[in-house]
Amino acid sequence: MLNEGIFENIWIQPAAGDAGGALGAALGVWYQYLDNSRVADGINDSMKGSYLGPKFSEELIRSYLDSENIPYTYYNSESLYQKVADLLNKEKIIGWFQGRMEFGPRSLGARSIIGDARSVKMQEKMNLKIKFRESFRPFAPSVLLDKVDEWFNLKVSSPYMLLVAPVKKKHQLAMTEDQKKLFGIDKLNVIRSNIPAVTHIDYSARIQTVNKETLPEYYKLLSTFDALHGCPVIVNTSFNVRGEPPVCSPNDAYRCFMRTDMDFLILGNFIIDKSTQNPISNDTDWQKEFDLD
Repeated sequence: MLNEGIFENIWIQPAAGDAGGALGAALGVWYQYLDNSRVADGINDSMKGSYLGPKFSEELIRSYLDSENIPYTYYNSESLYQKVADLLNKEKIIGWFQGRMEFGPRSLGARSIIGDARSVKMQEKMNLKIKFRESFRPFAPSVLLDKVDEWFNLKVSSPYMLLVAPVKKKHQLAMTEDQKKLFGIDKLNVIRSNIPAVTHIDYSARIQTVNKETLPEYYKLLSTFDALHGCPVIVNTSFNVRGEPPVCSPNDAYRCFMRTDMDFLILGNFIIDKSTQNPISNDTDWQKEFDLD
């Protein structure tokens, strides 16, 4: 629809499922019963990124960590982003917990698991060791809005990870004749671009653009990663394992972190290193708590 130019612009409500019914009910009351005027300028996103959930203060996070005797290191804001950018560059998988939680089915940089999109091992490792699902399932890229056109054939914002576009030709890796003859999982495993962890079999990607106004912490992380390591794109997947809802609280995040092979957890300005943690006791049957999707 976007490429055909049928409309000047399109905007997709990010929770277009059962959860969106609550939003629809509220809008119905707002317009039909309270008789408010409908205003849409066609440019600005009135949902402002859909970060409508709870936020946890630095004091509350510190109190939780101390009460549970969880080892951590505190970083000031400038050193935090440099540290996390360097960890991503070392192919570490990170639980990222910042600000207000997202509303809707996708994690958008507030409750996310992140990794280096350039890594040829990242997709398989995240699927098998973090999400506990099939190795071939694709992940989505987060990219700086002002640099999306340098990496993808997309010239508009896609804040809710809902628009799909090809990776730019200059970042694609052409398949050899022998690779084209492969079938099934063997063909899926062919490296297709400079950001293989987020590139689909047809060279496309489901893109989340990140702007400074909507989520400044996440924008700062991507900007720092780009400045230090030359890439404004990272892997972003929901902070949960298969079958579970995304994490909400620091306790949710820590529990998910400890149950998987994530390397580091970032809670606000606190960095938790998996190698310094004690195992969670009496937690052997947690995968039976929710039905798989």
